[in-house]
Amino acid sequence: MLRFLALRANPLRSARALGWLTLGLALAAGVAAAQAPNSTPGQSPDQSNDDASKPGDPATVFPHSDTARYWISGQVNVILQWHPSFQAQYSGTNSLTSWAQSATTHVMTLYTGYQLTPTTEVFADMEDATGSGIGNANGLAGYTNLDSVRLADGVALSKAPYLARFMLRQIIPLTQDRVEADRDSLHLATSLPARRIEFRLGKFDLVDFFDVNTWGTDSHLQFLNWTVDENGAYDYAADTRGYTDGAMLEYDDHWWSVRFAEALMPKTANGRYLDADIARARAENLEFEARGRRIAHRAGTVRLLGYLNHANMGNYEEAIANFLDRETPTPDIIATRQQGRHKYGFGLNFEQEITPQVGVFGRLGWSDGRNESFAYTEDDRTVELGAFAPGSSWHRRNDRAGVAFVENGIVAAHQQYLALGGLGFLLGDGGLTYGHEKIFEGFYTAHLWRGFYASYDFQHINNPGYNQARGPAPVSTVRFHTDF
Repeated sequence: MLRFLALRANPLRSARALGWLTLGLALAAGVAAAQAPNSTPGQSPDQSNDDASKPGDPATVFPHSDTARYWISGQVNVILQWHPSFQAQYSGTNSLTSWAQSATTHVMTLYTGYQLTPTTEVFADMEDATGSGIGNANGLAGYTNLDSVRLADGVALSKAPYLARFMLRQIIPLTQDRVEADRDSLHLATSLPARRIEFRLGKFDLVDFFDVNTWGTDSHLQFLNWTVDENGAYDYAADTRGYTDGAMLEYDDHWWSVRFAEALMPKTANGRYLDADIARARAENLEFEARGRRIAHRAGTVRLLGYLNHANMGNYEEAIANFLDRETPTPDIIATRQQGRHKYGFGLNFEQEITPQVGVFGRLGWSDGRNESFAYTEDDRTVELGAFAPGSSWHRRNDRAGVAFVENGIVAAHQQYLALGGLGFLLGDGGLTYGHEKIFEGFYTAHLWRGFYASYDFQHINNPGYNQARGPAPVSTVRFHTDF
């Protein structure tokens, strides 16, 4: 009775307790539904089949049915990061802390889905995320932890569980020919028409479907850095937590796909609220994907991306001009915001199998950079190259390892804005001695037992926040992950 009264008196604590209770119920449901082989979200088809064929080494706590109309799964991701003190000639409001610091983040997700018909699916996911990470997720374009919860206008977000995704998937067959499909938390059908149209509507994360890379996307079991897991120059529409409302249309053929999404932009840069007036604020996203075995008969994929954002954006050159005319004490991008401004960019994303045990991947990204970075990170140019290896080559079927290098940059006006003391929503050292931000990341993930994983990740960052006067910054990470 006393515990009930305590929860009732503290709504935040009550909401978090509800989140944990929901995940507990999901675990119980998983036990009841454990009737079929494993299928692990986020794995390549070959790896998923290998895992399922070894019943003594399941990749999830509970197996997931391939025949049930519903889907229930979940994950818990705990990340502990630390960096030692590093050299810094000066620091500012948004600098990565130069003294030794540690921080922990937690993300817990419950995935649910239901097949209304063989061609209609609905999804609803609950999430609980806490922890802003080292430096409160400031001071880096390629920030070290994709799970970090960013501050919104300098204020921490609520710690209560929230609805992450809520969407409808409609499949429209265009042929009788069918192909096998992997089942996971975003796709329930195990067989699909070889040619089809797919339509999605609701709340989702754009990078669930755009700029996806088998080896360079998953922060739960693979890389952690923002600009390794996603294209840093892709300023994709999202609120502070990374989600948006929108509609997506996709055409799939045997060896290629094309997808288009119209999504809502936040009302302010890194804002928690989306602007529902699509006449003044919106984001168009277009991606073409080609699959095949063009190089040495090994599987490969290339994706070409373009986006156009419309929002209430500030302009770097105007902010600089106002400062030089003494209209503002420092360059202030917020003071120059104007509805109807736009930002556009392009991306290239590839993955290529070299041997059955080794794959390489990479990205190129470019954005015009004239108007302010608005939703993802402060990055106008990016180049990435990485390599990945599954543990099957050393008889650890569910282990994995990878290395990646990323170099990020910003346009001249953005450089000058920061050099004169301007602040972005992530960067602002009070000055700038410009240099490209260069990041190396390497990780190893070990499967401990039945859906429990532990990882070690190391990142070395030269010129953090594009500033040669600070760093280098080495960051070590220990990650614990559970899939159920």
